[in-house]
Order: sequence, then C-alpha cells, then structure tokens
Amino acid sequence: MMKCSLSTNKIKKQTGIVFFVLLLTGSSLKIIAQPVNEYSLKVESMVANSEKKTYGQWKWYNTRTIQTLNGFKNTAVIKTDKYGGGTDRKFKATGFFYSAKINNRWWIIDPDGYCMINIALNNVATAASDSSLQLMQQKYGDKKNWAANTKSLMSELGFNALGAWSDNPSFLQLKEQEAKPFSYTIIKGFMSDYGRKKGETYQLPGHTGYPDNTIFVFDTAFVSFCDEYAKQLAATKDDKNLFGYFSDNEMPFQRLSLDRYLAKKDTADEGCIAAKNWLQNKNIQVKEITDKERNEFLGLMAERYYSIVSKAIKKYDPNHLYLGSRFHSYEKKVAEVFNAAGKYVDVIAVNYYREWTPLQEDVINWEAWSGKPFIITEWYTKGEDSGMPNYSGAGWIVRTQKDRGLFYQNFTLALLESKNCVGFHWFKYQDNDPSNLKTDPSNRDANKGIVKLDYTLYSDLTDKMKALNTNVYSLIDFFDARKK
Repeated sequence: MMKCSLSTNKIKKQTGIVFFVLLLTGSSLKIIAQPVNEYSLKVESMVANSEKKTYGQWKWYNTRTIQTLNGFKNTAVIKTDKYGGGTDRKFKATGFFYSAKINNRWWIIDPDGYCMINIALNNVATAASDSSLQLMQQKYGDKKNWAANTKSLMSELGFNALGAWSDNPSFLQLKEQEAKPFSYTIIKGFMSDYGRKKGETYQLPGHTGYPDNTIFVFDTAFVSFCDEYAKQLAATKDDKNLFGYFSDNEMPFQRLSLDRYLAKKDTADEGCIAAKNWLQNKNIQVKEITDKERNEFLGLMAERYYSIVSKAIKKYDPNHLYLGSRFHSYEKKVAEVFNAAGKYVDVIAVNYYREWTPLQEDVINWEAWSGKPFIITEWYTKGEDSGMPNYSGAGWIVRTQKDRGLFYQNFTLALLESKNCVGFHWFKYQDNDPSNLKTDPSNRDANKGIVKLDYTLYSDLTDKMKALNTNVYSLIDFFDARKK
C-alpha cells in the first residue's frame, strides 16, 4: 500500500479552501492544488440525443471565470506582434510556426520568433445554401467584403487564426493579410480519401465511416497513395502564414478495433491478416484477448498510420507543423496511441467533448504519453435561447448565450493552466443552416456559431470570449507565478 503525507506549507495558498487532486502518472505521484472557491459560479447544462431527438436532464456545473480567479488583476497590457504572439517572450525565429517547451511550458513560436497561443474559429466560411448566400450579400455585398469584415471582427475578439474547414482563399487574398496575417490550417484526408478511392467509405455524423469501423492502415497500397497524395502540399511549403496540417479527422481508434479486424469475413483483407499475425506472434488466442492487447494493437495501428503519413508530409513540406488527425473518442485514454503519434506529429490535435472542465489527468497524460503539446481543435456549447432545436452535434446545451461565454472561459482557463496546451479552436464561426442538407448529420440544426445565419453577432457570448482571448498571456503569467 502506498502511503503519502502532504505538506500544505509548500503550496502557495490563494484565498479560500484548497482541495488536492492526486494523479498517478507512470511511477510518479503528482499533486495538484486547486482553489475550490474559484469555481463559485454554477451554469445549468445538458446534452441531447441526436438520433432519438430527445433531451437529457438539466444539471448544474461548477464554473470558473476570469472574474472568479483569486488574485488575478489585468493591470499590464501585453502587446502582440502581427501573428498574435506576445512581444514579451521571444525565441529563435525560423520563418515558420513550430512548437517548443520553454521553462516547463509548451508554446507555439511564430515565424518572427514570438511565443504564442493559437486561438481560432473553425469553419470560418459562408454557409452553402441559397438563402444564406442572399443574407451574406444583403449584409456585406460580396465575399471579399465579408472576409475583410470577419477578419476585423475576429481580430477585435482576440482570435489570431483560421481553424479547419475555413475559406482560406478568401482571407489570404485580403490586403490586410500582409500587415496583420491570420495563420491558417489545412485539413486533408489521407485515410478518408484513400477509402473513397476504394469506394468503401460512407458518411457518419461528424466524420467518415469505414467498413466494420476499421481503417485501411494495413493496406500495402496506402503507402504509395500517401506519397502521391502529399505532393499537393508542395504548393504551400513556403507560406509562412500556414500554421500546419491535419491529416484526417476523427478516425476510429476504438476499443474493439482488434476484434473487428479479426472478425472480418474477407480473410484475405490485409487488416485481418495483420491482426491475426500480430496475435500469433504474441502467442495469444482470440479468447484470451484483454484490453491490454486491444490497446497495444491500437498503438500498432497508430504507429503505422503516423509513420507513413508523416513521412509523406515532411517529404513535400518539411516546414510546417503536422497536427495529427484530431483524436476524439476512446483513444484519448490510450497511452499506446499517444506514444506512437508523438514520434511523428509536432502537436497532438484533440476534439474534446462531454467534459465541462478539461480533466487534469487528460491534460497531463497527453503530454506525458506523447512528449508533445496538444491543441484542442473542436469544442463548443449551444444556447437554448437561440431558438434552434440543438439536437445535432456533441456539444453541451446551456440556457443562454452568456452561459456559452462562461463555459468558454471555464474551459480555456483549465487549458492555459495546464502548460501543455498551445491553442484552442472553437467549433464554429456560424450556426448550422437547417436548409443545407448537404452537410453531415451532426451539423444540421444547432447553435454552434458566434454569429447567426444572418451574420448577427451573439455579443453576450463574444464579450466573454474577448475578455479571455485578449488576456491569454497575462493569464499564463498569473498561472505560472502561482505554481512556482
């Protein structure tokens, strides 16, 4: 039995009660002190069942905001450079974005060498339906004017980047992009496009579906496909405003992946053969499989996928960040997957849902397992006061737009406090368009945006976003000072 004693005089006391979170990471015990009274607000929230179109029960969640932080005073304004990096911290400039761990905190280093946090919106684009196009034209006239106004708005709110699925070309052509550029991301589909070429994928809510929920990572042809597919990246390899690449979105690294490969009816399937050979080499019978073997096999899948894709990406573009494939489900708790990915990616992208406050064990383990920082690439909540049904999507439902803003602050404060997070991308710019049936089922009827379909701003939400975003570097200084 492990015994431990706690010496509270070694922990800097804030005001109020302190409770201790004990985390066993590897062989070391980590003790994290959190002031309970900072979570002094309560926000009511629930989740919906998109398939059954039903709602869950409302529950109250303890919430922390800038105003409830013990001792935080925003007295010093930290200036930022043109990319959004704080000018009070400078490191080696390479002309491109990269990640670095400095004084036990991970940062993105911008092209001019300043330390920054990448703060973005996803899907910064006009909706695709005819009615939405008319609304955009009524307010902005044309897409160029929309892009200029949207960039100005996002800058005012403290955002400095464009997340996945954004209309990058409309922003890159702006004259304003020269003086104060937004970095942008590119999301590709190495696995999903390979599957489409085979004619064996289908649409699921939020991501691509694969046969038996198994990706084609063991296909011999996947290697040559990735090399050919990555040639297109050479076109942007010298663009200093490109933040980095996502290689896929939300692939199924699932608990039963090994079982599903083994159970394939087509015994000539390369994935089935790989699974059987792996099991045989370990001298384990199918009936003896436990979660230990399942997780080890997920590590093998990740090793093969990220080694192949990373090699192809870096061959044609060695300059930009490889951000991974946006983990989202079971794999978030699997050390073997993060360990494998960490060998090949620069930053671990995670779509993080169904946690009101990021779990301390997650934000610690992801870095410990991978040796790399992480970036949250999807998260959001929906407001009941929007009048939208809000069935679709994985985000929380709250009562008001103000509550959405409180959630934004509560969530991001934990990320900044962790020292391992280098950015966060809110999903998304605009509410779902119910008339656009071309979108996947997870994006049909929900209040996810910072603007309505008519481009009206949800100011009760964005006021809270701005307060957080524009104080990111002051908040980091605050958290780092009290952890010493």
